[in-house]
Amino acid sequence: MDQEFWDRLYNESERRWSGRPNGALRVEVEDMTPGKALDLGCGEGGDAIWLASKGWKVTAVDISPVALARAAEAAGPDSGIDWQQADPRVSPPPSRSFDLVSAQYFPVLHEEDHATIRGLLDAVAPGGTLLVVSHLIEGTPPEGWSGPDPREFYQPPEIAELLGDDWVIESHGNRARVDTPHDNPHHADIVLRARRVR
Repeated sequence: MDQEFWDRLYNESERRWSGRPNGALRVEVEDMTPGKALDLGCGEGGDAIWLASKGWKVTAVDISPVALARAAEAAGPDSGIDWQQADPRVSPPPSRSFDLVSAQYFPVLHEEDHATIRGLLDAVAPGGTLLVVSHLIEGTPPEGWSGPDPREFYQPPEIAELLGDDWVIESHGNRARVDTPHDNPHHADIVLRARRVR
């Protein structure tokens, strides 16, 4: 799932996603005090634009320049969002720099050293929040699923196991998906919200 993969996916249609922010993000972040946010795998910008509208100073990262161009156009020139083309597997985000690190359905393949995930965890500033949301996958992929096997990617329970004494898990579990697109086979999420205490 490299840049070529995602560029090809986005080029298949004029718009890949709805443009709305993910429901779990809205639920979890609505009452937070805005600060610096990192939106990983920002796609066409729905989450980043919503965060910026709530007063967050947003850095939005995606591997696909096609997606980023669409996101920047949707946000407009005065959004204040810092759009960055990067691959966190190669270039981890800056250490302890963000009050919120949001990874909504952000696919990271399993690694022996967990380097990519550890880089994402390290990006959370003391007192900051990590928010990871994934589709709930039970057994084989759902009917109609055409992408890579979701079980090859990190799920929130695996990420929770990598959190050390510097973290407090505030919520972790399965829930019905909020605002599910009508043509999406996934109707439930796994949500991990954790706070770095030092």
